[in-house]
Amino acid sequence: MRIDHQLAEKWIQPDSRVLDLGCGDGELLAHMSKKHNIRAYGLEIDQEKIAIAISRGLNIIQQDLNLGLGRFADQSFDYVVMAQALQAVDAPDVLLRDMVRVGKQAIITFPNFAHWKTRSFLALKGMMPVSDALPYMWYNTPNIHLCTFRDFEALCAENHIRIINRLAVNGNQQGSLLSKSIPNLFGEVAIYRVSAL
Repeated sequence: MRIDHQLAEKWIQPDSRVLDLGCGDGELLAHMSKKHNIRAYGLEIDQEKIAIAISRGLNIIQQDLNLGLGRFADQSFDYVVMAQALQAVDAPDVLLRDMVRVGKQAIITFPNFAHWKTRSFLALKGMMPVSDALPYMWYNTPNIHLCTFRDFEALCAENHIRIINRLAVNGNQQGSLLSKSIPNLFGEVAIYRVSAL
């Protein structure tokens, strides 16, 4: 599993109700269902990924995340997870508010556009960066709302969302001294656990 999935999983309690937004082929949900006995549900738009997730025995609903979470009641899940998809939705602020309405807690991961490698690539080459965290070219990227640790924290403050935990990942490492002390510069991927105030 990707490291952001591994770290997000640590915040999820056994026997919880979990909704995974943009769940892909269901790798994270399948793993947590077996290991933590969660009641797992996923939202995904890609039919091929949905077929794989269903073959893993998961409950998947085909839905575009841009349509929001209106079909779900307040606090109907213990956790709402969205890994590496926040930057690909039309209105991240609206979806984030929906996540903390539907879930008691939300876990979000996204690539940090302020990472030093991204800054260097842009400064030295004068081109949009391509990296492991941002693997697409500017013209074919699904990432339409790139943000940083600071941007996300400001968004949370504006929307009265409480940050419970924050982790910074650099490559496949988590918790280096630099990424802990200056995550906006040295954290390649951001991982947050949040809730409504």
